[in-house]
Amino acid sequence: MRSPAPAALGLLLLLLPPPPAEAAKKATPCKRCRELVDKFNQGMVDTAKKNFGGGNTAWEEKSLSKYESSEVRLLEITEGLCGSSDFECHSLLEEHEGHLEAWWLRLKKDFPDLFEWFCVKTLKVCCSPGTYGPDCLACQGGSQRPCSGNGHCSGDGSRQGDGSCQCHLGYQGATCSDCTDGYFSSLRNETHSVCTACDGSCKTCTGPSNKDCGQCAEGWAQEDGACVDVDECAAETPPCGDQQYCENVNGSFACEDIDECARPEKACTRQNENCYNTPGSFVCVCPEGFEDTEDACVQTQAPGGEVAEGDPTRQPSREDL
Repeated sequence: MRSPAPAALGLLLLLLPPPPAEAAKKATPCKRCRELVDKFNQGMVDTAKKNFGGGNTAWEEKSLSKYESSEVRLLEITEGLCGSSDFECHSLLEEHEGHLEAWWLRLKKDFPDLFEWFCVKTLKVCCSPGTYGPDCLACQGGSQRPCSGNGHCSGDGSRQGDGSCQCHLGYQGATCSDCTDGYFSSLRNETHSVCTACDGSCKTCTGPSNKDCGQCAEGWAQEDGACVDVDECAAETPPCGDQQYCENVNGSFACEDIDECARPEKACTRQNENCYNTPGSFVCVCPEGFEDTEDACVQTQAPGGEVAEGDPTRQPSREDL
């Protein structure tokens, strides 16, 4: 049996179903429902006071009141909900068009929040904000301020997740109400907890300055009741190599290469010699057209390709004779 041609093989690969990773990206029922509601609400905005704007105001108000809750307006809204190629949107709309019509014609005044009525209470694919999971339980910290307002509740607003908190930077604890190292509590009451970053010199602190440190950060040390920078470059044993310049910076240091070629005293002492800086050192090289000797770089070729005077390979000219 002959193996398939490359072109045919490529076509077969295109026809194969997508790998599991791509399938996992499929929108959840809650997300699809929310998107449909968002488009419906936008359709209400787009059709508000449509085809009215001048003339007989009393007639317009009377006509508008009829159009505002009419089936004509509902049809205009639903016709613009789904793109021509959005199969999932069309499928969801076709399946639940009766629910949307019932809400529009009879229930809108009693349940003005379409998302809450349609996605949460009727289809039961979403939860109200601040709740999670199949039974829409309250998130850690309560549904009004999940995770104390300092984190994200797993599954918030969906029928998924476990309600645990993923805390923002600087916060920790089951309800994200405690401060991590490097932060201190600048506000705390029954409903709010605010953590503010410590001074850069502190590992732990009780306030914003370097005098409020409970423990100094690495590269800093306690001195006169405050955390001050340690000058590593002034240590008895410098942290950088002999051919490096040590620069002290806050909480640390940097080893910078010394450019020996830029110093006032020449690093390369032979005549005509070029100096090239390298990391931690330098090299001395004769330029092109010069010969390397023990004491100097001797020119062997004059500009333009002529042989320089004094070169043993130079042929005598008529003037020399």
